[in-house]
Amino acid sequence: MSATTKIAVHSLSDLKNTTDDALPNYLHSLKFKQIYTQTDIRLALGYTAVAISGALFYFDWKLGWDATKAYTAPAVAAYFLLNGAFTYWIWFVEKGAVYEGEGKTGKIQVRSSTKKHIPIYEVDVTYTPAPTTSNPPQTIHIRAPFTRWFTSDGYFVAKPFQQWLASEVPVIGAADPNNVVEEIGRGSESESSFNVSGTNAIDILQQLKAGGNQPGAGSGRRRKA
Repeated sequence: MSATTKIAVHSLSDLKNTTDDALPNYLHSLKFKQIYTQTDIRLALGYTAVAISGALFYFDWKLGWDATKAYTAPAVAAYFLLNGAFTYWIWFVEKGAVYEGEGKTGKIQVRSSTKKHIPIYEVDVTYTPAPTTSNPPQTIHIRAPFTRWFTSDGYFVAKPFQQWLASEVPVIGAADPNNVVEEIGRGSESESSFNVSGTNAIDILQQLKAGGNQPGAGSGRRRKA
């Protein structure tokens, strides 16, 4: 499966949003059932605050200020409390949550993020392998460049994205073993190991160059007859 909608490859928000949208679709295809508890609480807080402000406006317009002034202060206070709770819930409870669900192989919660001007998809995954009642939850952090599953002209390709998730997250890999690729896991480790400062990068380059002068370094050259 590949996406048919072209996006701007230089837009980090488009890259992230398209990837975020693809993640639930993939997990649903693996028979994971999404848990909407956090979403329901967020919606309840938001809609309740809007309902209070709407009701206050309506009764003030219909009955006048004198009839409603006794209720105005409590209603305004309730509105700001709910709005504060709504903001807290988004930033400190959900914290960028993209998906929460449960399948035959366990429970999973996925949070995604990006850093400014860095086209790398950062994912925090909390999962509990089945049986979930006897296994403790575990948390891992995985990351990969968007270029792994976006073409140069801005099309999303699902297969490499699915292979990356299946290879890095055990409960996804157990549900989709055909997409587990051993090399992807090793590649992720190498990406993190080369996330070094400029000084360390220079040292690494010097070591690689020095290796070319060691015995056997030229063994790949063609020998004279």
